[in-house]
Amino acid sequence: MSEQLNVIARITPHQEHYSAARDAICSIVERTRAEPGCIEFRVSEDPAQGTLHLYEEWRDEGALAAHHAQAYTAAVFEAYREWLAEEPQILHLRPVR
Repeated sequence: MSEQLNVIARITPHQEHYSAARDAICSIVERTRAEPGCIEFRVSEDPAQGTLHLYEEWRDEGALAAHHAQAYTAAVFEAYREWLAEEPQILHLRPVR
């Protein structure tokens, strides 16, 4: 079985913070993609629903933990504490094939 980890997250900011939340996550895309354990990191949005969606592929749990330990990631998480309308919906999935 693969140790690779795929993460899908749905983020719902308060409408007045939508642009700031979008900009914050977009500001770390290139640095995240450059992390050694990152295979893929994409941000998508559904403006009609006011949601942001992340699709991430990581080498393993350790790579994801290292990403969460980065100062730039922690700064986004901290800002999101005030900006989010609800808790993010996050799936941690293992590739089957």
